Amino acid sequence: MAKRAKTPEEKKALEEKGKELRWLEDEILRHRQLYDDLDAPELSDAEYDALKLRMQKLQEEFALKEDDLFSVQMIVGAVPTSGLPKVTHAQRMMSLDNAFSGEDVEEFAARVRRFLNLGADEVVALTAEDKIDGLSCSLRYEQGQLVQAATRGDGSVGEDVTPNVATIADIPQRLSGEVPDVFEIRGEVYMAKGDFAALNERLLEEGRALAAQREQLFDPATVRQFANPRNAAAGSLRQKDASVTASRPLRFLAHGWGEVSALPEATQWGMMKRIESWGVPVSPLLRRYESVADILAHYADIERQRAELPYDIDGVVYKVDRLDWQARLGFVAKAPRWAIAHKFPAERAQTTLEAIDIQVGRTGKLTPVGRLVPVTVGGVVVSNVTLHNRDEIGRLGVRPGDRVVIQRAGDVIPQVVENLTRDEDRAPYIFPDHCPVCGSEAVAEEGEVDVRCTGGLICNAQKFERLRHFVSRGALDIEGLGEKSIAEFLELGWLDKGPADIFRLKQHRAELLGREGWKERSVDNLFAAIEAKRAPDAARLLFGLGIRHVGAVTARDLLKGLGDIRRLPEKASEIHAWLDENPKGEGESDGKYAARKLEAIKAILEVRADGIGPAVAEALADFFHEPHNRTLWDDLFSEVSPPLYVVETRASEVSGMTIVFTGKLETMSRDEAKAQAEALGAKAAGSVSAKTDLVVAGPGAGSKLKQASALGIRVIDEADWATIVAAAG
Repeated sequence: MAKRAKTPEEKKALEEKGKELRWLEDEILRHRQLYDDLDAPELSDAEYDALKLRMQKLQEEFALKEDDLFSVQMIVGAVPTSGLPKVTHAQRMMSLDNAFSGEDVEEFAARVRRFLNLGADEVVALTAEDKIDGLSCSLRYEQGQLVQAATRGDGSVGEDVTPNVATIADIPQRLSGEVPDVFEIRGEVYMAKGDFAALNERLLEEGRALAAQREQLFDPATVRQFANPRNAAAGSLRQKDASVTASRPLRFLAHGWGEVSALPEATQWGMMKRIESWGVPVSPLLRRYESVADILAHYADIERQRAELPYDIDGVVYKVDRLDWQARLGFVAKAPRWAIAHKFPAERAQTTLEAIDIQVGRTGKLTPVGRLVPVTVGGVVVSNVTLHNRDEIGRLGVRPGDRVVIQRAGDVIPQVVENLTRDEDRAPYIFPDHCPVCGSEAVAEEGEVDVRCTGGLICNAQKFERLRHFVSRGALDIEGLGEKSIAEFLELGWLDKGPADIFRLKQHRAELLGREGWKERSVDNLFAAIEAKRAPDAARLLFGLGIRHVGAVTARDLLKGLGDIRRLPEKASEIHAWLDENPKGEGESDGKYAARKLEAIKAILEVRADGIGPAVAEALADFFHEPHNRTLWDDLFSEVSPPLYVVETRASEVSGMTIVFTGKLETMSRDEAKAQAEALGAKAAGSVSAKTDLVVAGPGAGSKLKQASALGIRVIDEADWATIVAAAG
């Protein structure tokens, strides 16, 4: 039977779901990096889990097979980016699938039975232990001696923290008793709640003492304290200087193992008790049960104790007890079939929303923050709550004075989940259409929910971060002009006009020499570094301006067509005029209009690169449409003279080829890889087609790798690519 053709409405709905899926994949990767590598989560565990569940639902709707799944499904953590040495795990450190209800746990047990083809009377024993919210760590013992400790990283590659772990009293340097030749113990490094509070208090006292020593007024806001015990543990363990780790009260609880030369017990319970006998602590709440009803009762008991426990937990982990059954069950994607994490529901409380303030971020995003009558949620006093964006305020219907339900999950940012008084007769909250800091127009781009200030570098709320970006390594790379100096010069009013003022700092030489910390050599070195950038690379200069959607690669793609960066304002005006004069025609489909717009934009910008589309063009048009941005541009070009942009290429075996990078690159960023391809005379494309000559595939490569194989396209890994680059000289 022939398939029914989809209606235009169905096609549009499918296209929107496809866009949402791609957005979810990118967003989940970003939040994984924030949590695992930068120790700076923006979402609660519940919010992050909700994103993953939505992505999985869409993947099921698109009927994606495991081999087709985007690499985020295969990613456990994030590729480590600190300066610590890297360690490749002998056995991958996996994550766990989640359960959110008793029914989910019952289904997990039923899946185990079905997979193992067990009879209804066969007992499936499970272990249950509290899930500590800490930093995953692997301890490798050889002949009973600790030889290496590593963080989880992305599951395959972590960071070597052996000297740091040596300072943790819970972790023995030598195991006691009879131990296999090789045994890798895995668990969580954490900080107890009481130790966390004492650490933050100590940091506050050190800040107060330093201010007194310098005869300065003490401002507690200037002291960097940790947001929660998990961040404190992660930041303390991942120190280059082990003496810093030694000064922090870290602890450890084991929950499993990795590579081993032998397993002296036949069950999970037996092995955990054996690990405990070797001198490594395990959870005091670890139990073994033979029914789902019993483990759910243990879950409820742990949940009741949660607030009184000395450490933070976010759920209970269940594991099939028999190790031979674990071996048969194996793994799927990133998680074992024989274990699951039963997460706790978010903690909630009621309070009153007193006010809604607008904060302006680095990129100009206007973020509404709710000011609350302080309320205790899960042992923490909450007085502020994120309202995310304009659409979320509309969805909740919140206004100052409303009674709201607050949820705090994962000890991250609390959120409003319900408005109890939305039906009361009060005027709705009007989201600002101008920046509350600089007064510039605030707009949301088509298809986006975030409202952003168009003020750019004249907006004080954005100025510091924008200037920091302008001098960063990927942009102008001005050595010696760091965050502290930028903040100091901004406070003095020396950078009020934007980046052009950087090149006029030498006018303040005498004043600068009179300031604390500035000596003649440091001042001269700074000015020499600034003067060296008066003829900057045009692509770096464009990237440094921080125009939305114009990243390092996009800046190069734009200038490869235009050649002269000075033509951009004129081209942006042409784009703005075309958009005004060419709205979507009556009866014209979205697809046809998008194609017509893209063709016009590329003609105006004289580019052919795949990465230059309507989003980039409209961002340029918006930026240069603002008179203050044009003034800033003209002021900057009165100080700098970038040469014409010419792409210099080296002869190589890939010259003239079209190359696609897919999967996770471990030694470089995607932008750097594309820049390398361009320097070798190749074109870096975003998708695989019959015109593709070469695919460079990293871990987690999915549908693009499969498509390349089907088309018979040559595929190499990152190491092979590095060899090609090195051979080109």
